[in-house]
Amino acid sequence: MRDAEGKLPLNQLPHKRRADEDRIHLLEGVRVLDLTTSIAGPYATLLLADFGAEVIKIERREGDDSRGWGPPFLAQQSLWFLSVNRNKRSLTLDFSTSQGRDLLHALVVQHDVVVTNQIGSSQRKLGIDHATLAALRPGLVHVSITGFGVQGERSDLPSYDLIAEGYSGVMDLTGEADAPPQKVGTPAADLLAGMDAAMAVAAALYRRRADGKGCAIDISMVESMTRFMAPRLVPFLGSGELPRRSGARDSVIAVYQSFDTADQPISLGLGNDGIWRRFWAAVGEPDYGADARFRSNKDRRAARPEIVARIQSVLRQRKRGDWLELFAQQRIPAGPINRLDEVAADRELQARGMLYSVSAFDTSIPQVGLGIRIDDSSETYRSPPPGLGEHTDAVLREVLGLKPEQIEQLREQHII
Repeated sequence: MRDAEGKLPLNQLPHKRRADEDRIHLLEGVRVLDLTTSIAGPYATLLLADFGAEVIKIERREGDDSRGWGPPFLAQQSLWFLSVNRNKRSLTLDFSTSQGRDLLHALVVQHDVVVTNQIGSSQRKLGIDHATLAALRPGLVHVSITGFGVQGERSDLPSYDLIAEGYSGVMDLTGEADAPPQKVGTPAADLLAGMDAAMAVAAALYRRRADGKGCAIDISMVESMTRFMAPRLVPFLGSGELPRRSGARDSVIAVYQSFDTADQPISLGLGNDGIWRRFWAAVGEPDYGADARFRSNKDRRAARPEIVARIQSVLRQRKRGDWLELFAQQRIPAGPINRLDEVAADRELQARGMLYSVSAFDTSIPQVGLGIRIDDSSETYRSPPPGLGEHTDAVLREVLGLKPEQIEQLREQHII
């Protein structure tokens, strides 16, 4: 149920408290310094934290850029920021100053992984590049997440998710044929680059167990997004056939798109010959499914306009819920085209721990879980997204052994 403003009440999400016994511990003991801002880098370190790593988020005194991204805000906190920063501690530090840089370097010595989203020239200027930090911490896994990589003629260009999506070709193929290019409805390049970074860190740490060597990981958002396009790009490279924007109706699978029903649209994928025949039997037209003109996927692609029109006329006769119940019984791939409020209310996603809320900032904060189960557990939650600089004193005291008067002096000097 939604409230009068159409919002899903947070108290309808399962509420989680800190998990210790059942949570995922695969990266326990790994210490990560997160120097990133916005989405791609914080998402990478969120994944590492969810898998058990200890993450210290080092922020400028004014905070991560995404802390200002809103509305919407919840308890004066940006919901974009809250979406990618749980299980971390926040320390504010101006390491553009020599004293701040010395503190940062002292922290690097005690950590396994450093993640930055500064371009290569800025890394060198700030003393956070791989060569500088690896000399301080042998075995360091150093990760750069940038728009174009730390080398090459575009390496110094700024970028955002939108820019990377444009370079990759995904925007050109997203949307209706007669509509302008569209970006994906989530920051796909950011998230893919973040996943690539986390995967590469895990692989680097595995190798380091054997030989003690660290490495420099260079993640380009454009390249992560371009790899995402491989199932479209490779067919073009191999055939010369240039796919065009078509509202996702030009799949190599003949019938793989959305259709209207008597009330709400559904998605339908008839991906092999068996599913094709089961579909037509389920809707009461087995002879059409057995028609020799449509024997193979190649045949069906050639006749796609006729087939799509026939399916559309059939599906408009009943409501979405009726069709989905029938198709589930007959093992036909189909599903709703959910709005986000319907996703949020999905009982199965909630039951599997994918959607939940936690207590922070004197309210309930919604979270989207890891979505990966290890030994039948998807529990990752240890702490809510931090307030700006919430753990500055604790980190400097516990990790670097600074005394209260030293910390206060740093604060007076605007270093922290």
